[in-house]
Amino acid sequence: LLLLLCPPPSPACPSACRCAPPEADCGERGLREVPWSVPTNTSTLWLGYNFITVLGPRSFPPLPGLRLLSLAHNRLELIHPRALLGLGTLQELDLSHNYLTVLTPETFLPLTSLATLNLGSNRLGELEPGMLSALPQLQALLLQDNPWVCTCDILPLWRWLSHNREKVREKSLLLCAVPEQLNKYPIMAFGDESFRQCLETSLSPQHYVIFLIIGPFSFIASIFFCTFMGSLIVFYHSVRRQSHCWRRP
Repeated sequence: LLLLLCPPPSPACPSACRCAPPEADCGERGLREVPWSVPTNTSTLWLGYNFITVLGPRSFPPLPGLRLLSLAHNRLELIHPRALLGLGTLQELDLSHNYLTVLTPETFLPLTSLATLNLGSNRLGELEPGMLSALPQLQALLLQDNPWVCTCDILPLWRWLSHNREKVREKSLLLCAVPEQLNKYPIMAFGDESFRQCLETSLSPQHYVIFLIIGPFSFIASIFFCTFMGSLIVFYHSVRRQSHCWRRP
């Protein structure tokens, strides 16, 4: 009974880390993956300056009190959509100075308490429209030193930035890299008129679905209509021919 009442002991500190509860420092250890045996009472986890390239599904052990996670200065190229499950109390996430090119909204859905996100110095060209809206508590966002592609695809990000200027740090460092004529042009300097052509020509996936439905339907309908009108004309000429024959002496 006493064993059942006592809480289970926390895992020992990984051999490659230094632990001083509630902090675990695993930085600069040449790690290629997240150590699993981090104490469960850890609130701050440093994993910077390692060689981690991928965060797979459930990359982290259960850490119900984790508030700060730093993965800066690694070689991260991919984060699985289920990599951050179980980190619902996380408030600050540093992913700066990595090789990230794509991020999906599903990746950040578990982070319902995240207030600060650092994505600076990666290889991001754009962000998916729903990514930032998946972080309801976000208060500070860092996006500097990324090769932003300033075409119509950047419109959702520009809209979010325009409506959340107070949340964006280092605004002056958000610069276009592509196309060449806009190289080093500040994203925050764009106005509504800059995207007028995008608004006039861009089509949503729903529009394409409607076109795919209407196209074949209108084609089939035109065939039936032409067949029906042709049948009426043939019937009309047949009736006229028969009435003409009856009138002959």
